[in-house]
Amino acid sequence: FRICDGQSSNCSLGGCYEQELYQKYAVEKGEGIMRIAVTYENGQIFQHFGHTEAFKIYEIQEGKIVSEEVIGTDGQGHGALAGFLKVQSVEALICGGIGGGARAALVEAGIRLYPGVSGDADEAVKAFLEGQLEFDPDAQCADHGHGHSYDGACHGSGHEGCGHHCS
Repeated sequence: FRICDGQSSNCSLGGCYEQELYQKYAVEKGEGIMRIAVTYENGQIFQHFGHTEAFKIYEIQEGKIVSEEVIGTDGQGHGALAGFLKVQSVEALICGGIGGGARAALVEAGIRLYPGVSGDADEAVKAFLEGQLEFDPDAQCADHGHGHSYDGACHGSGHEGCGHHCS
């Protein structure tokens, strides 16, 4: 598995979604700009990274939010989301629960991870900028019913016991 940045015209899969996403969303990031993504739903941090349908992307310059935009994932999920965020030039991700595969894909994409966060997305980014974001670097989701332990880290959105997993 390799994270594609969508810029290569000789993708072995041909017409891959990364090329489409790159063409649709790639925006040059200005110098001195940092992009932070938050898993997003109705103003809150969505708790299932692999199932998030939208990210709120914040552009930061000189420690201040200069722009923000909610972007849909176009139905992509799990490890593919790391490539989606890479195309967006995201440098940091704030999220709830996240599985090991997605963690590895984010590391490969060079995106810093701040998992185990819940609550208001805007407030979390403000806390991040102030150096006061409370996060759990070990927060993760586990497959349910496959002999793995479950600590509830990715739930709280009505999915308890539903058999879904986070990535």
